[in-house]
Amino acid sequence: MNIQFTDLIENAPRSPGVYKMYDQDGVLLYVGKAKNLYNRLKQYIDISKLEPHKQVMRTLVARVDWEIVPTESDALIREQELIKTQKPKYNIMLTDGKMYPMIALTKSEYPRLMKFRGRVTQRRDVFGPYPSVSALNETIKTIQKVCGLRTCTDTFMRNRARPCLLHQIGRCSAPCTVAQTDYNERVALARRILTGDSEPIIHDLQKQMQKYSNETDFENAAICRDKIAALTHTSNRGIQRNRVHSTISNWDKNVDALEKWLGIKIETAGVFDNSHLFGTNPVGAMITFGHNGFDKSGYRHFKLNDKKRSGNDIAMMEEFVSRAVTRGPKLDLIIVDGGPAQWNIAHRVAPNIAILGVTKGVVRNGDEHFIMPDGTEYHDMPKDSPLFLMLRAVRDEAHRFVITYHRTTRAKKMTASVLDEIDGIGPKRKHLLLAHFGSPRAIMNADIDALRRVPELGDSFAKKIYDYFHSDVL
Repeated sequence: MNIQFTDLIENAPRSPGVYKMYDQDGVLLYVGKAKNLYNRLKQYIDISKLEPHKQVMRTLVARVDWEIVPTESDALIREQELIKTQKPKYNIMLTDGKMYPMIALTKSEYPRLMKFRGRVTQRRDVFGPYPSVSALNETIKTIQKVCGLRTCTDTFMRNRARPCLLHQIGRCSAPCTVAQTDYNERVALARRILTGDSEPIIHDLQKQMQKYSNETDFENAAICRDKIAALTHTSNRGIQRNRVHSTISNWDKNVDALEKWLGIKIETAGVFDNSHLFGTNPVGAMITFGHNGFDKSGYRHFKLNDKKRSGNDIAMMEEFVSRAVTRGPKLDLIIVDGGPAQWNIAHRVAPNIAILGVTKGVVRNGDEHFIMPDGTEYHDMPKDSPLFLMLRAVRDEAHRFVITYHRTTRAKKMTASVLDEIDGIGPKRKHLLLAHFGSPRAIMNADIDALRRVPELGDSFAKKIYDYFHSDVL
């Protein structure tokens, strides 16, 4: 049996991903995640070392499949999705999601940054899940350094007579005893970081650091430097927003309310967002939803065709909306993240489709208001209403989708340019490598045996690639 199972996992990649085990009838038995799929699956070879219920499951396994994802965090999220939708028999310990650590911002006068395991409720904005408690703690530490949000309980805060140690070391703005004029802005900044929107913040901090340095204010320049370092490290860990948006309790009811509010019927709505870094690697994305929730079949990525538009958010939006409405799917509503300029360009491109603009307003913390299909502004939607929460969630999902794509595009471009320097590695072999390993970093870190398992690559090119990335002298 060991030899048979070894054969099943022989070609497993050494990349992050999820693995799926099936019995001889094709029934899904178990779903798991791994930072390194091959190493994780090897642990199932010796049945005696498995937990009792996994020993039974292992004897039934007749097929093993896997899906490669960019990061360990993505593997965790994909594992959750599969467990919740397909309910494998031997995943009963994970079906309610209570084992996963998450981060929440409470909804209070001075929102608290906290970690928890449990069900999502409308009393909190939830971010995660995280692959480990250490990754979660590191993220909280970064938010404290950059934003100064409190982590103490409400009771602790109300009973303070003076700021605690966290304030003294620069990790809390001390709303317990210090008058706050910008706490809402701090919370908005934390939300942007937690949803992966760190790059513009880093750019702003770099400009501030340069300004302080020019003014010889080296103390504040050092503070900016430390914030940049913390943000860069956390951003590289790949913070992910909770994709399931559990706060949306009833899609059908919420979309009914959206139809009534806008005076239209909605089968499919599309939400657009753009991303670029100082004009480089410009991309766009559209996510779709309807009465049954997010519709992944309608999700679209866009690479900018007209490079003259690069860095111009309005011009980029014009191209992406135009391409989407030309090629489908058929949309009954278009939602754009932005103000009058974004709304106007979408309306010009798609005059026969209702356009709704979602703009963050001045405060940028729950101050979202809307540009209606007739061009008027609407400010009166309760911020805790299910419809408001849904509209904010679909906007955030579009932002998550485009940011993830932008990072992947940048990474692939970077790796492709490196691979171009290796003699004989053309477009076909680059495609084979990325398809097999799933991420540029995995190619760089792969050992020689893993490279040899890439179909059609060949031993000589496997050795050439390995030597390039691992040789002491390049």
